[in-house]
Amino acid sequence: MTSLSGAQVLAKALKQQGVEVVFGIVGIPVVEVADAIQAEGIRFIAFRNEQSCSYAASAWGFLNQKPGVCLVVSGPGVVHALAGVVNSQVNTWPLVLIGGSCETMLEGAGAFQECLQVEMCRPYTKYSARPPTIAQIPSTVERAFRYAVTGRPAATYVDLPADFIQGTAEEAAVVRVRQVTPTFAQADPADVQRAAEILAEAKSPLIVVGKGAAYARAEAEIRALVDKYQAPFLPTPMGKGVVPDAHPRNVSSARSLALKGADVVILLGARLNWILHFGRRFNENTKIIQVDISPEEMGVNVPVEVGLQGHLPLVVKQLTDALQGPFVADPESSEFVRSLTETTRRNGEKQEAKYHSDASPMTYHRAFYEIKQKLPSDVVLVSEGANTMDIARTVYDFQEPRRRLDCATFANMGVGMGFAIAAQLHYPEQRVVAIVGDSAFGFSAMELETAVRSRLPLVVIVINNNGIYFGLDQDEYDELEKKGLLPCTALTPDVRYEMIAEAVGARGVLVKTPEDLGKAVEQALESDGLTLINCLINPGGYQKLQFAWMGK
Repeated sequence: MTSLSGAQVLAKALKQQGVEVVFGIVGIPVVEVADAIQAEGIRFIAFRNEQSCSYAASAWGFLNQKPGVCLVVSGPGVVHALAGVVNSQVNTWPLVLIGGSCETMLEGAGAFQECLQVEMCRPYTKYSARPPTIAQIPSTVERAFRYAVTGRPAATYVDLPADFIQGTAEEAAVVRVRQVTPTFAQADPADVQRAAEILAEAKSPLIVVGKGAAYARAEAEIRALVDKYQAPFLPTPMGKGVVPDAHPRNVSSARSLALKGADVVILLGARLNWILHFGRRFNENTKIIQVDISPEEMGVNVPVEVGLQGHLPLVVKQLTDALQGPFVADPESSEFVRSLTETTRRNGEKQEAKYHSDASPMTYHRAFYEIKQKLPSDVVLVSEGANTMDIARTVYDFQEPRRRLDCATFANMGVGMGFAIAAQLHYPEQRVVAIVGDSAFGFSAMELETAVRSRLPLVVIVINNNGIYFGLDQDEYDELEKKGLLPCTALTPDVRYEMIAEAVGARGVLVKTPEDLGKAVEQALESDGLTLINCLINPGGYQKLQFAWMGK
């Protein structure tokens, strides 16, 4: 009879579920698990911090429509990895966290890194469990994968005690399971017909494309809907590219007017949370048609006229087939479309003027413009930071889906390097560029070494303004420091982040002018190794913090 260790049973179970890569950090008691995973031909990407590897697994779930898998040690490892677990839960991305734990016979005795991990993860997951026996590990893994991808995607947790990892079971006794294959449903045809009737009567309809549309791979169906119905559309930040930003019905530059002026709004994989101002920017007579996988999401914050529950590509096709044609014979004759087009033109001119600022040090807009001119059309862009991310949302255009990654709904800093590593693994033939604020970069800077060791040719651009939101120049910093009045948002001026890259075997470049920035980006894209560009911009000085999403 052949015996398998618990680590081997787990690794084979992951292989059976189609896992290609696992993100994690090893230590007691999971070293043997990582070894077994690699022995199965699964790539293991060893990180430096559990937050970063859990963020990478979270992003992998979004990009692949399959659970990202994260392996961490017991106690503090699971605690740190909760960052990615909660991120996946809030963003509704599939993730399976596997945590080692203390020996079952030592629970309650003060064991090494003893922690109530199953209970701790349960509030933030759809499924949190420990296999009853080593032989039943595949059954628990299968259930974790099934819960992660079925219905509303989410995170799950599998607990693996040290005695299970090192113990053995007869191969013949190991439970046999199948690979999880999610099933998808259409919406009720009566609801679809009611939605089509409302859209046929609309005078100023608006289609809102959320990141759920990108996750669901609904781009073909949504593009067909936009082309047939000819309504203006507004993508959320990570919904960009589901319909090309270059499409003439894109009204991103007239966002406020579009939200206020619409009489019917179709929400496609988008939630009325803070990103869409909780639906409070709509006029009081707006009719909402919401398409979502989750029935619990229907009518949150604003009542909906029709809720279409189901798999987004299937439901959008149902809706497109039910529509007779465009909302007006000639969309350009619509006063709503004309006003959005004119507002888009005016706002575009204002934006263009910001791109050519001669201010020294550079502004955000000037720096982003120089970067934009050098990026390939199929670039995958990771954006994080406060001002860095918010301003970048208005600058960079995307013609394909799932090419933009940012902090999304949970708005957590520190995702940049984990997201970039996951994106480069998913898109091995494309260039992945991470544009991150200096504060945000500080959360995960040592993952540069992870990327170099994993031979990932990332381009990382640190937008360095010496602070959180806003920073101080050297003279302002020195003066306030002497008085003991440094604001809590201040960071040390002109930190040499590019030297961190050099220290781990990557290329580092310091730039201070638009010309040097453009040249540095061009050279980085030509390189087959990792490059970090430390871009010094105008610190901004001490200012009151206010963003468009903040309510009054």
